[in-house]
Amino acid sequence: MIKTDVIIIGAGPVGLFAVHQLGIKGLKSIVIDNLDKAGGQCIELYPDKPIYDIPAVPECTGEELTGKLLEQIKPFKTKFFLNERVDEVKQEKDNWIVKTNKSNNFLAPNIIIAGGVGSFEPRKLTVKEAEKYEGKSLFYSVKNKENFKNKNITIFGGGDSALDWALELSKFSKIYLVHRRSDFRGAPHTLSEIKKKEKEGKILIKTPCQLDSIVGNENIESINIKYDDGKKEKINTDIILSFFGLIMKLGPIAEWGLNMDKKTIDVDPEKFETNKKGIFAVGDICSYPGKLKLILSGFHEVALASVECFKRARPNEKYRFEFTTSSKTIQGRLGKK
Repeated sequence: MIKTDVIIIGAGPVGLFAVHQLGIKGLKSIVIDNLDKAGGQCIELYPDKPIYDIPAVPECTGEELTGKLLEQIKPFKTKFFLNERVDEVKQEKDNWIVKTNKSNNFLAPNIIIAGGVGSFEPRKLTVKEAEKYEGKSLFYSVKNKENFKNKNITIFGGGDSALDWALELSKFSKIYLVHRRSDFRGAPHTLSEIKKKEKEGKILIKTPCQLDSIVGNENIESINIKYDDGKKEKINTDIILSFFGLIMKLGPIAEWGLNMDKKTIDVDPEKFETNKKGIFAVGDICSYPGKLKLILSGFHEVALASVECFKRARPNEKYRFEFTTSSKTIQGRLGKK
């Protein structure tokens, strides 16, 4: 049995910042994640995609943000249990026991669920030839944009991911943007930029239509799309990128007796505690009036949740708020003199 002050479920940006907020309060934590590396959706889905809404950071990628957060928590020497899934949670007096699929057992007075929207997988293309090309010339995420230079790329989707990658990859490749509807779901500025690229001939928009078939041998050579009126068109294509969203799977979390609202967990916005004392939910998985699904919001949520975690982990100590700029105790925990 591994004992700690807080068990963090989820190693995405919000989970990593939770380590920091707990650490500067003198609390020990461990992190469990079913992915094989820290970073959550930032690493799994858009490691190379620019992020613009981190305060004081004009632009960074998901990979860069993850790297900075990991660097920030180095002083706390937190142990990560990756490729591991929480299967069971049960209460023992004022503590929680967590058991994983690898038979690890953890004991702590606090659990912070920072698991995004649970485990996730992309919605895949349904044409029968698609699976053959997965990972070679058909992709559901971009891990390294350098691999997509000087190619004919067809992007399927009408949301932010499809539009953002169409703009980014059009800097060095020819892009076909295919959507089953005539209108796109995106920020006004992004849609304006897409129109500019279309006028420049760098993005060719095909709507309303869907993928009909894929042609190729070892790699994709071309595709056929079918319009709503029945007309078909052949497009010479080296790479397909498909962004039809994700299928979210909460898994065992749905069985823990928490107040669920669809696929999110209701929390008290004062301390982000669930209906179970000592279990907190932060980031995309939590729900409360006025909730915004932003990384920034998640950072705020763990800052408040960590205060309540301190009170439960140190019931005989009075919590005293201190600014990190002036606290010698905090600076000592961060290894600064």
